[in-house]
Amino acid sequence: MQEYKIKISNASNLNELESLRLELLGKKGKITAGFASLKELDAEQKKQAAAQLNTLKDEFSALIENKKSQLENEHIKQTMQADGVDVSLFSQPCESGALHPVMDTMDKIIEYFISLNFSVENGPLIEDDFHNFEALNLPPFHPARDMQDTFYLNDFRLLRTHTSPVQIRTMQAQKPPIRMIAPGAVFRRDLDLTHTPMFHQVEGLVVEEGLKVSFANLKDILENFLKYLFGDVRVRFRPSFFPFTEPSTEVDISCIFCGGSGCRVCKQTGWLEVLGAGIVDENVFKAVNYKNVSGYAFGLGVERLAMLLHRIPDLRSLFEADLRLLEQFR
Repeated sequence: MQEYKIKISNASNLNELESLRLELLGKKGKITAGFASLKELDAEQKKQAAAQLNTLKDEFSALIENKKSQLENEHIKQTMQADGVDVSLFSQPCESGALHPVMDTMDKIIEYFISLNFSVENGPLIEDDFHNFEALNLPPFHPARDMQDTFYLNDFRLLRTHTSPVQIRTMQAQKPPIRMIAPGAVFRRDLDLTHTPMFHQVEGLVVEEGLKVSFANLKDILENFLKYLFGDVRVRFRPSFFPFTEPSTEVDISCIFCGGSGCRVCKQTGWLEVLGAGIVDENVFKAVNYKNVSGYAFGLGVERLAMLLHRIPDLRSLFEADLRLLEQFR
């Protein structure tokens, strides 16, 4: 049996140890065979032989268990060493992330108007007809509704086509004076080089009691905002039409690509359209039960401004998650 003690002590793995256990204590093992042969002995011999066999069994069971525990601990230690990481080694540098150019542009716009004491208001993405159209002076069958290309839901609600409904909800919840912007996602059925089905707007609204608000106020704040965003550009206001403002205007800046001399981007005009604005129509105030007030509103597409700021030719590339484009904004 001394030979087996040496073999157990020298066992190098669990499989080898298990083979030794079976040789000694398995169904056909040597110690097990010794117990089977006890029936051939008389009572006194059986008693002595059984005691010796039990001692052997306990001794070898303990040896095997101890060796098994030792081998398992060594295996765990080797596994941990193999899987371990040397934290003292230099790792590969991690690439830094950055804001998406659309979100970066939106943040710049929001920061500017917050600095002028505008509040930031939010509203639901799914709207009803009243807040999205009717309260904004677009009654049923108004031709301007066709400009919106609306996504309608089965319950006659719709995905908002602009953030103007937030202005309506804010006026319903608050009394003048109001000085707010409404940034957020909007949805229209459109897709080409300069349009996507989902895009972002920032709309602004200022309302005061009496006739304190004029077009001159609107003109001043938009000129300063566009020069903050684009630098030393010229700004012009063109007459236009929006159902919710009267008078209405389209606002252009001198082309930032050619400096106003004319190029392919500005279609040789020297001007780029950037936003729409106007004095709030009296029918909008009637819809929210406002009386004896005046105000102006403006709205801009964030993607449009992001394209101009970063010289991006195709609006759709902002939503394709192409890392070659996004990595340039780290």
